[in-house]
Amino acid sequence: MTDSDKPHCSACDAVCCRMTVALQPGDRVAEHLIDYTPEGLEVMARDEFGWCVAVDPAGGGCTIYHSRPEACRYFRMGGAHCIEARAEYADRNARGIPLRMY
Repeated sequence: MTDSDKPHCSACDAVCCRMTVALQPGDRVAEHLIDYTPEGLEVMARDEFGWCVAVDPAGGGCTIYHSRPEACRYFRMGGAHCIEARAEYADRNARGIPLRMY
């Protein structure tokens, strides 16, 4: 894979920024960025369009990148989890299966 073939956040549907991010005990996220599922699970909050509230609407980057939750760290740009999520999303999108949010 050449550098031009590698995934980059600026040319992505940002699937990882619309996933449910369950917070872990060691995650240090400001309270105003946290939401709770009906079962009481602590998760990153999302806006009315399903985007993580930590995404900068002007620039598209993560506003808490250096202190982002552990789950988000698995989705390093161009890393294995990023590529896998993008491939699954592309396949589902091609088959008309919408992105499902929890």
